[in-house]
Amino acid sequence: MINLQSLTSTTESITVTATLDSALCVGAGGSSGSLADKPIVRTADGKLLIPASQLKGRLRHECEKLARGLEWPVCRSPKPDKMCPQRVGLPDSSNFLRDEYRVNEDHRHHCIICQIFGNPVLPSRVDFEDLVCSEPQENLPEVLRPGVTINRRRGTAEDKKLYFLETSPANLQLAFEGKIHLYAALRPEYKLLIWAALKQINALGGSKSAGLGWLNWQFKPENWQTDEATWKKLLAGGAS
Repeated sequence: MINLQSLTSTTESITVTATLDSALCVGAGGSSGSLADKPIVRTADGKLLIPASQLKGRLRHECEKLARGLEWPVCRSPKPDKMCPQRVGLPDSSNFLRDEYRVNEDHRHHCIICQIFGNPVLPSRVDFEDLVCSEPQENLPEVLRPGVTINRRRGTAEDKKLYFLETSPANLQLAFEGKIHLYAALRPEYKLLIWAALKQINALGGSKSAGLGWLNWQFKPENWQTDEATWKKLLAGGAS
């Protein structure tokens, strides 16, 4: 039986701020009111934002990389037949039969990543807010960056394939702020994994290889600190 109270009780909400080092391009396909083929996404009152879904997806990817590096058994999302708990019977399924992977909401085992971010049968233990820039829209003029589609086979520009991206203004050190909500069911060592993964995210949005979306994080370190035993439990990984 799922205990709804345990799922909705927040142990803490941590404010994080992403400060841009370059222009940002988070596209909103199909938006109107701009000359850009890919306008930048905004709130209802015109403020720039980084969607929570993008932060969560990128953070999950970084958590998976760190967990595998520490030799924690991790399922293979997003393939349903290789995710927890459907992976029973696979060659490495015995690696997932560990006490840390047993949860109260489901009698089956769920890996460290599924316990944090959820899967089709297990709710997420973290929630993310959009990261919103407080700067008013009138202070941020529309910036269009031209581009052209490249033919990957020939390595040359395609004819009549010019497009425009809308980006935030460059070199303004714009700050985007939001909260990460951690729920009571989240283990302390999993919280540390989130903190370590967050520090690995150096860019968000589109055209990162072209220099867009590069940023740095500001948050209070004391919100993430815990005792040495918890650090050791996370670092032990597959040996625990």
